[in-house]
Amino acid sequence: MKTLTKLISAVIFAAGAATSIGALAQAMADGEVRKVDKDNKKITLKHGEIKSLDMPPMTMVFQVSDAALLDKLKPGDKVQFNVAKDGSKLTVTEIKPAK
Repeated sequence: MKTLTKLISAVIFAAGAATSIGALAQAMADGEVRKVDKDNKKITLKHGEIKSLDMPPMTMVFQVSDAALLDKLKPGDKVQFNVAKDGSKLTVTEIKPAK
């Protein structure tokens, strides 16, 4: 019984580690800032494909996790960003100038 418990624990740990590694390896999406709405913590981005969400290129409005992410952005800026899905809500969690 102890062996089975250890095996189950190892499988659960490995699954959690794999999920964490996958999240860290998530590629950033490319985009262009169209509009910045600091008051409402929103940004409009024209973006390329977001593979992690199986989303084709389009222009759309995203919430941002922290209004400070918008401080240095203006329309026309080329950016790379990460977005998280929480139910039906999409939130930009990281954004930086494109290289």
